[in-house]
Amino acid sequence: MGLLVDGVWHTTWYKPDTKGRFVRPDTVFRGTVGSEAHPAEAGRYHLYVAWACPWAHRTLVARALYGLQDVVSFNSVDAFMTDQGWHFSDADGCCPDPLFGASHLRDIYVRADSKYTGRVTVPVLWDKAAGTIVNNESKEVLRMLGTAFAGLGNGVTLIPDDLRDASDAMRDRIYEPLNNGVYRAGFARSQEAYDAAVGDVFGILDELEEILGRTRFLCGDRMTEADVCAFTTLFRFDPVYHGHFKCNRRRIVDYPNLWGFVRDVYQTPGVAETCRLDHITEHYYRSHETINPTRIVPVGPDLDHDAPHGRG
Repeated sequence: MGLLVDGVWHTTWYKPDTKGRFVRPDTVFRGTVGSEAHPAEAGRYHLYVAWACPWAHRTLVARALYGLQDVVSFNSVDAFMTDQGWHFSDADGCCPDPLFGASHLRDIYVRADSKYTGRVTVPVLWDKAAGTIVNNESKEVLRMLGTAFAGLGNGVTLIPDDLRDASDAMRDRIYEPLNNGVYRAGFARSQEAYDAAVGDVFGILDELEEILGRTRFLCGDRMTEADVCAFTTLFRFDPVYHGHFKCNRRRIVDYPNLWGFVRDVYQTPGVAETCRLDHITEHYYRSHETINPTRIVPVGPDLDHDAPHGRG
């Protein structure tokens, strides 16, 4: 883990606030595909992702569901994040940087802004024609894939007009207690910070379990962006957040509706191909030396994501 300061790399872990709480920094690149600077064109854009990262995973799921495989290219960094940050490799599921032959993702950030200051995160949406990063905020990249690129895909939508407001509200509702909550628990540097975060995590899980007892998806009978945002965190929960981040009051498999929901989304055509548990477990357990100093990667748990979900 590290960050760039005026384009220079520093090996610095996240700094907690005065109460030991993890504070996620804001993303910096916030351009929009569909603008004059970045028109929507097939073959123009490239996604830099990590199979391991839940934020990047959102964009891979959307890219698959929207049928944009031949429109937006992508490649993944290595699962193991060293003190030099995300790096490119030829490990299984990865490849060297296909655009510039860069060794690290930070090189892509500096190419876009030689004086960039901030964390080097995924996903990164790169405009090959403009030669710069368009956006590195997962929520906004997810939305652009469903709007700016809509005319280039297969006609599927995760933001139908009649559910858009509900999906946006649910996406925002789960962000702090669930998507970010597991990190607030795992990266906490005080008991008080951990207790508050883990309480939020299981409060929202209980709430979602109740909702999914009434409807197939979080906003009704159709999958929306909110479901994608929930899924990428829930998919990682039992393998890494339960143990590694100490979110161990219950597992997702202990929630009948949530566990069925995870299997339902996973079995949606195109989604399973975006899921790499090998990268996920290796990344968290090997990369976070402050949490797991031995860097031993556990063998379990055994999860059958292909088992019938019963939610049709």
